[in-house]
Amino acid sequence: MSSLTLFLLPGLMCDADVWKHQQTHLADLARIVIPNFRGFDSLPAMAETVLQTAPDQFAVAGHSMGGRVALELWNLAPARVCKLALLETGADPLAAGEASKRQALIDLALNSGMQAVADTWLPSLLHPNNRHDRRLLDAITIMILRTSVEDFVKQMHALIRRPDASGYLKHISCPTLLLAGRHDNLYPVTQHEQMLNEIANARLVVLEDTGHMAPMENPEAVTATLRSWLSG
Repeated sequence: MSSLTLFLLPGLMCDADVWKHQQTHLADLARIVIPNFRGFDSLPAMAETVLQTAPDQFAVAGHSMGGRVALELWNLAPARVCKLALLETGADPLAAGEASKRQALIDLALNSGMQAVADTWLPSLLHPNNRHDRRLLDAITIMILRTSVEDFVKQMHALIRRPDASGYLKHISCPTLLLAGRHDNLYPVTQHEQMLNEIANARLVVLEDTGHMAPMENPEAVTATLRSWLSG
């Protein structure tokens, strides 16, 4: 088994299932650890809990909210992060109007439950060709339904109160992968291009025919990209 530890950080309402393909097919390159961020209402607190079990040196890949946690992890312990991968994520502070949109989803969860959140939000996360893929929809919905309303609210509050991580980028020197889905409506390619311009030792990979759930929508391509990043 490799001596390298790779943390795979899931996003909002997600758990280890979002990384199922990567966990299986990267195990020959690293010891894979996938934290569970349910119950946390702070991105730095999520990062702190990862550090508590992390070795002196480790690699970290984060998707969506998990990418923001990866940046907080780097900020807390930059010398310990030997490789960084930011998938379909951002470093920006809260945008104008974002808090009200997130609050609307919180209200939906409180009033109608997590199935309503899945039904309302999930289709917009996916590439149009994937919005009728029953197996994919069911797999993501199962993760969402494993998230309690209370935990969803906590994670949303963590994102609403998130630190501005944009100032971190110019100081990152470890090998960094940026991965964007061409049809990601939440974190567009242009946002990743801006991060690419700030991070000295970064490269950007854009996956075609992919929405916001790249690790599950396009698992083979994500795994291949992460293999290249880990091996480089």
